[in-house]
Amino acid sequence: MLTGMIAGCLENSWKDGWQEGAGHMIAKPIRLVCVGRVKTAWWKDACAEYAKRLSRFRKLEVVEVKDAESASDMRRRIETEGKRILEALEKSDRVVVLDERGRDCTSQELAKKIDSWDGLGQGSIAFVIGGPFGLSDEVRQRAFFLLRLSAMTMPHELARVVLMEQLYRAESIRSNVPYHH
Repeated sequence: MLTGMIAGCLENSWKDGWQEGAGHMIAKPIRLVCVGRVKTAWWKDACAEYAKRLSRFRKLEVVEVKDAESASDMRRRIETEGKRILEALEKSDRVVVLDERGRDCTSQELAKKIDSWDGLGQGSIAFVIGGPFGLSDEVRQRAFFLLRLSAMTMPHELARVVLMEQLYRAESIRSNVPYHH
């Protein structure tokens, strides 16, 4: 009877967005949907390092959509990249868009938000990083939450590294791992 109850809990947990792994429950993957590839070696190295660290807690899926042709005017680039982002998103994704108009969060607040979003039990959390000219209104409208990494402007490669570090930090906080002080 107890085994049946545990199996039922695991089955319900899966339906609620969790899966069984190595004797404990692990969250569904976090998805990063980004415009363009990371081209600079040290940014690639930093992304790889934080992806490795994050894998201790959950899977990270990175989806890189092709950036629009540089010959296009800014509005057309934003529209083209926006369509590609929307096509890359799953219908069930809880979309968090990185945007200069978004809300600031401390690392601890982000950890609480991820905990809350995981508890909703539907799809994966998908963080979206736009290209150098920003995001279309359609992408912002698809967002579950708008997040601002900083009031300062930064290259989108750096934004990806900062986000990945903060995701690792948030998972460390959630798991009581001594990384965040």
